[in-house]
Amino acid sequence: MKLKVVIHEEKTGGFWAEVPAIPGCATQGDTFEELLQNVYEAVEGCLAVDVAA
Repeated sequence: MKLKVVIHEEKTGGFWAEVPAIPGCATQGDTFEELLQNVYEAVEGCLAVDVAA
């Protein structure tokens, strides 16, 4: 599955990202690598909640 992820860089450092196709699915990370890992976990968690609902 491919999803568009919009990544934002914080002025104070770090990053945050949102997945427009999944309302409310967003995460953050201090580094870009941490953000990528958190995005995978956030999408997995958001989809798990959707299936359970």
